[in-house]
Amino acid sequence: MSEAVTRTVTTPPGLLASLDPLLREWLPRQRWFAGKGRPVTGFDLVAATELLPAGGKLGLYHLLVRAHQPLQPGHVGHEQPGDCYQLFIGVREALPPRLAPALIGHVSQGPLAGRTVYEALHDTRPADLLLEALRTQARIGGLRFERDPRQEIRPGLVPRLMTAEQSNSSVVYGDTFILKLMRRVVPGINPDLELPLALAREGCPRVPPPTAWLVADAEDTAGPSHTAEPYVLGVLQPFVQGATDGWELALRELAKGEDFAAEARAIGRATAEVHTALARALPAVTLGHAQMRALVDGMTERLEAAVHAVPALRPYAEDLRSAYTALDDLASEGRTWTAQRVHGDLHLGQCLRSPAGIWSLIDFEGEPARPLAERRMPQPAVRDVAGMLRSFDYAARTTDPPQPDWATHCRAAYCAGYAEAAGRDPRTEPVLLRAYETDKAVYEAVYEARHRPDWLPVPMAALHRLASADPT
Repeated sequence: MSEAVTRTVTTPPGLLASLDPLLREWLPRQRWFAGKGRPVTGFDLVAATELLPAGGKLGLYHLLVRAHQPLQPGHVGHEQPGDCYQLFIGVREALPPRLAPALIGHVSQGPLAGRTVYEALHDTRPADLLLEALRTQARIGGLRFERDPRQEIRPGLVPRLMTAEQSNSSVVYGDTFILKLMRRVVPGINPDLELPLALAREGCPRVPPPTAWLVADAEDTAGPSHTAEPYVLGVLQPFVQGATDGWELALRELAKGEDFAAEARAIGRATAEVHTALARALPAVTLGHAQMRALVDGMTERLEAAVHAVPALRPYAEDLRSAYTALDDLASEGRTWTAQRVHGDLHLGQCLRSPAGIWSLIDFEGEPARPLAERRMPQPAVRDVAGMLRSFDYAARTTDPPQPDWATHCRAAYCAGYAEAAGRDPRTEPVLLRAYETDKAVYEAVYEARHRPDWLPVPMAALHRLASADPT
């Protein structure tokens, strides 16, 4: 194994000020930018690391910047420090044509005046540098490149940036590894590294084990928690060559009129195996009445807010609320439930089928919009089950006409597969399952109403069904 490389770096004063006007325009256009609809009014520099000297033919900066945005659209002047983003800024005299889509802009002032800056992950040299730093366990400024010494990382793997992601960026290296780089980052232990590491220790084959990871030591005094906890910035894992994600495969089978029940059953088994391994690896807790009351209150508050945001929900509000009160009633009678670490955002797109037909689960980050502490809390495993059940509904309603019977068969097969591996069928907890599925569909209704109104009938069909269900 190569010896670790440690290098101290300095960044020129005025760097962020010189980039500020360009980033204000460029950042909101990125798919992974979370503050859409509100202008960026300024930045705080959380950390800056020069990975390649900017005075040469090619420079490279790694930045953590916190964007300032108004609290509400149209309320400029009431800014607050917002989300922190990880940026890879390449610096060149001029961009070659192949990098034209990566352009951020031309710098007119400050230490980079006269140079061109761009999104460096599109460029092979910066991507090569990241893999080599992970391979050699480099320390560059406040960046720590760490790895599992039992896994080999061969040098010289050709990188390519994947273009399909929404909330993060990923670089594939020679069909051997995939490096997922978080874009909106928070300090603390990221479950997308924590849980796969725990599953690797348990020998669970359903999740690719982390090979290496990137961490930053940065004291973010502008952040909401004023913490000096490290940031987990990226995770390198084995790349499942030729794999198809569950969403793509389900839509393909739907289009051909093929049954998907066998695959749904296999995904259920994979989910249960991951849940079982997580329960062994990390502490579980018992949820009594007080804990369930807090959970029910949160679901109820989200429903009330959704009814105000989506008027179509109003006729169903009382019946949907019964899904939560039924759960609270069980808890008040002394019923308890086990909570453990879960995936947190499970759907067909988070499942990969290898060419050999083996299913894996990926992306354990949880719902990025939720606070990190909430994403790391133990929860009933049925939360993940509810997410998968909703995903089958979504797939079935992408066709014209929709095929609800297809979803019904897949949902049943998934639960049966889960029961085969876990020894318990999630359908034996109908009150808990209904509450979680209702909570998920309510979230979907708000999202679709705001972002994809044409898709609103998908969660509304589920909410009509859930509102009509027997609360017990």
